[in-house]
Amino acid sequence: MSKPLDLVFLWHMHQPDYRDYSTGDFVLPWVYLHAIKDYSDMAYHLEQHPKVKAVVNFVPILLDQLEDYEQQFSSGQIRDPLLRLLVRENLNEISGGERQLILESCFRSNLNKMVVPYPAYKRLFDMHNMIAPNGQVALSYLSGQFMADLLTWYHLAWFGETVRRENDVLIQMMSKDENFTYADRKIIFDLIGKVISDIIPRYRKLAESGQIEISATPHYHPLAPLLLDFNSARECEPGSSLPQSASYPGGKTRVEAHILSTMSSHRSRFGVTPHGIWPAEGAVSTPLLEVLAGQECRWVASGEGVLANSLRKVGTLPARSKYLYRPYRLHGAANSVNCFFRDDRMSDLIGFEYSNWNGKDAANNFVAQLEEISSQASEGETPLVGIILDGENAWEYYPYNGYHFLNDLYSALEAHATIRTTTYSEYLDDVNNDATRTFCKPGELPGLVAGSWVYGTFSTWIGSPDKNRAWDMLCMAKQSYDMVMAAGRLNQKEKKEAEKQLSSCESSDWFWWFGDYNPSDAVGSFDRLYRHNLMQLYRLLKLPVPEYLNSPISQGGGEAEGGGTMRRGS
Repeated sequence: MSKPLDLVFLWHMHQPDYRDYSTGDFVLPWVYLHAIKDYSDMAYHLEQHPKVKAVVNFVPILLDQLEDYEQQFSSGQIRDPLLRLLVRENLNEISGGERQLILESCFRSNLNKMVVPYPAYKRLFDMHNMIAPNGQVALSYLSGQFMADLLTWYHLAWFGETVRRENDVLIQMMSKDENFTYADRKIIFDLIGKVISDIIPRYRKLAESGQIEISATPHYHPLAPLLLDFNSARECEPGSSLPQSASYPGGKTRVEAHILSTMSSHRSRFGVTPHGIWPAEGAVSTPLLEVLAGQECRWVASGEGVLANSLRKVGTLPARSKYLYRPYRLHGAANSVNCFFRDDRMSDLIGFEYSNWNGKDAANNFVAQLEEISSQASEGETPLVGIILDGENAWEYYPYNGYHFLNDLYSALEAHATIRTTTYSEYLDDVNNDATRTFCKPGELPGLVAGSWVYGTFSTWIGSPDKNRAWDMLCMAKQSYDMVMAAGRLNQKEKKEAEKQLSSCESSDWFWWFGDYNPSDAVGSFDRLYRHNLMQLYRLLKLPVPEYLNSPISQGGGEAEGGGTMRRGS
């Protein structure tokens, strides 16, 4: 029999703010699409396996947008252009721009897992590809019925596997294949609204039962260590290139504002203050932990590379099995915060490898790897393994949205005699209160070498010419913001709108996408939205918009693994 092992899954749920605050419209549809596919499926698997515990991390800006969609459905005032088109009664009368939006949006699915398996959807894809080389005039001959069928199939493919299994109407629609009517599309539209409205209550119920712990991230997902100090990028990469700006103006105040907003958001939605923080991108530094300690944060989590770099700074790195599977505390002002670290190899197996396996084989392999970790533990110690990854983007690469893998994995863990799933807060409670069990000995560190869960560095967000230029644009906008605020030019309502716009500009996601290794269409979308957000900030500040914001920052052109939405930890 294998030795005991404690296992924590942390599923990170996040989408940046896709709203154009000047119009209220959503520029991209990813929030509602992931809601009907991934947030719903992930809740279902936990509901079906009540003995499996996990941490689910929700970024408040994602919850803001989910509630925005819920309000749209309840009011009937739809501000997502794609959803509006889904329930446009006569699709023969749409504009050229609306036709282009449908054609550009509705093939943005994983080709092999979400298009090819459905012959009718694949037929639409092939027909479009045959006509598209002949230009917009040729595409204009595609009928309103083509648009209706394409909109319908796009949404049918994006529904989660568990949603399909629980709603026979979706199976009936998929059997129909084509010639979808307005009534058909309205049924799909209404179901989307219902699934979205159930998301937050389902996770709240799981948390109230004690099965999950809901952790949080600073509100708009800012890269907090860089807001505090650009030079933190050089702790892990001494030669890293930095922006021309010496620092982000008022960075500490902004980080604290995001954290305070998160605490308020979490209490209003879930009735409690979050005990744990997954900082945006698992990006940590000693100064950030000191800020979090001041907010009575109980734990944070980050990447394995950060721990390895921090241990190397004070001595020789021991064998991986001897240092990774335990919590750590820092000396000094951040000592009250427990630090947990991601197992990069195990997490990346789920994120990138198991999608090509049979579900049961993958689940058995994962359990066998955990048993191997437990066998290498020091005598009298129970290792604590942290599996931390994106809870939404990996599944479109799996057959059936990961249904069989997650079901088989959770079933195997429920039945396992010595592997115990837990949450980080429950684990800390047990260490303090349960004298009948063995735990791992906590480690100590003088401080952290700043870094993120990706490679243990900040290279995904800073260091290249385009990323640095984007930071300089943000710094200049923040200087203007500070000047206007100090001058008292805005009333309270105007100040609130400008601060909200600034918060959106501070998201780490913009910097993630800049880079020639990312797909050009994704880079273009995020580039335009980032510059639009900065432009809108200047307008809210009643200042001229700088001319340079009219020019793209980054071009892209690569074919990043996972479409660029995910990275390997190492």
